[in-house]
Amino acid sequence: MKNRKRSGGNAAFLAPMYLFTVVFLIGPFVYMILLSFLTRAETWGVVNEFTLGSYAKILRPLYLSTFGRSLKLALLVTILIALTGYPFGYYMAKLPPKRRARLLMIVMIPFYTSSLMRMYGWIIIFRANGLLDKLLLALHVIERPLKLLYTYPAVVVGMVYALLPFMMLSVYSSVEKMDWSLVEAARDMGASPAKAFLTVTFPLTMPGLMTGVILSFVPSMGLFFVADILGGNKIVLIGNVIQEQLLKVHDWPFAAALSVVLMLMMTFMIWLYRRITGSSEMEGMI
Repeated sequence: MKNRKRSGGNAAFLAPMYLFTVVFLIGPFVYMILLSFLTRAETWGVVNEFTLGSYAKILRPLYLSTFGRSLKLALLVTILIALTGYPFGYYMAKLPPKRRARLLMIVMIPFYTSSLMRMYGWIIIFRANGLLDKLLLALHVIERPLKLLYTYPAVVVGMVYALLPFMMLSVYSSVEKMDWSLVEAARDMGASPAKAFLTVTFPLTMPGLMTGVILSFVPSMGLFFVADILGGNKIVLIGNVIQEQLLKVHDWPFAAALSVVLMLMMTFMIWLYRRITGSSEMEGMI
């Protein structure tokens, strides 16, 4: 009797979570897949006629090049984030508790402000005669303003800035849970600090690094607002194409097809991560 009451209580407790998952996650995803196979109406909306035309449209050179450009940007951003975030997360985990808590707070503070507001802050820095230009001119590093705003480097910096904390926190979590006695054993056996790091520390923190890679690479494919704000109309990513198809062209099936392909690519990346690491660490981070 007690077991029945307990199972009934658990079901009642979990019911809102299941309802939320179905209504706000599974439902929209299924609708997006179904929408991608429908036909666009001539004026507005869709016609309930099955077609693969939206997926065939993706194979056009224009959209394939956009996917390729998005992948290159995501790869570049992920590499820069890994090179910057891994040392920072490692260093942060090695600090004394009080200094570690302060540094964690500094890393977390940007999450309490709007991403759009932070991106607009970069406009002040990158615009002609902005803060960066004034600083470099004062240091006599440059002779004329750089005009970095609405350029590819500005988009790269904006994405690195937006996604860097995910790498820092992933690596920090992995390093903090590491068994340091293994490193000490390697040093006692004659390994140099560099060799001990490469043979012991780095492999043990690889799940954290891979988690940060996934949490950086996956969102960077769809951060269209960063390209809009810091790149203007010069940098067009796959997220920008989806936004344009939804809001301007009103080709909802094609936007849904692009989203489905993007989701499949991201799912493949997560599957690859699980195959490489064989770890569930990312599930604990999300």
